[in-house]
Amino acid sequence: MSVTTEKTVLITGTSSGIGLAAAVAAAQAGWLTVATMRDPRKADALLAAAAEAGVADLVRVRQLDVTDPASVAACLDAVIAEHGRLDAVVNNAGAGLVGTVEQLDLADIRAAMEVNYFGVVAVTKAAMPHLRASGGRVITVTSVGGVVGQPFNEAYCAAKFAVEGFMESLAPVAATVGVAVSVVEPGAVASEFVASQDIDLPALLAAHGPYAPALESYIDRALKSFGNAQTSAEAAVPIIGLLTADNPAFRVQTSGWASEFTGTKLADLDGSAVVGMTAGWIA
Repeated sequence: MSVTTEKTVLITGTSSGIGLAAAVAAAQAGWLTVATMRDPRKADALLAAAAEAGVADLVRVRQLDVTDPASVAACLDAVIAEHGRLDAVVNNAGAGLVGTVEQLDLADIRAAMEVNYFGVVAVTKAAMPHLRASGGRVITVTSVGGVVGQPFNEAYCAAKFAVEGFMESLAPVAATVGVAVSVVEPGAVASEFVASQDIDLPALLAAHGPYAPALESYIDRALKSFGNAQTSAEAAVPIIGLLTADNPAFRVQTSGWASEFTGTKLADLDGSAVVGMTAGWIA
């Protein structure tokens, strides 16, 4: 085992978007950054960004499929064998799923839960012994959709709600062994996450039958909101803040809009404000 004196962070889902930006920013902050992705052949954009930022020597690309227990175990074992320590994990890998439950295949709903929830649980579980040893931290990118349920995102929001509940429950327990737990809630982010969903809009609308008018209204609103989205680099700033803070908060949003949006839910004791707001999106 080789041991590094540099703090080591493992970040999932770094081939694009927030994960890529966070990996580069973490390296810029002096962290030895293990940047993981399901397919390392997609690492060119990350490596180019790291080289441009002058931190290529602090970025290590590793294969990790968060839905494959063997892949998770192999990756964590390799990190410890190579670096001798793990000081933080950033759970960022995720996948969207647009559609409503009656029209979606149950297999697709289960797959969304696997990557967005069980993948987070698997990586966190594998990392905890090493984070206990280092007094480290777990940072998980959830979403405003982990606080406010949104039309035609039942599966995605359910998974993000589950992650928020998991982490909120874990936080006080992990703290007893010296591990800090935080969640980061982005709103709309102009990244390849949206494009990666590869939505065939006419086919999606046709498949949704009686729900098509409401779905069309939702998609129209969503596309407009992404026109005013944060950049991935902006959304990554709070992640680095949580990595370096002496006393990291449990929950942070990535923008003023995200704070206002999630605040609607957190102050809505009977649920009427949230349901009334989202109903207006598809009227």
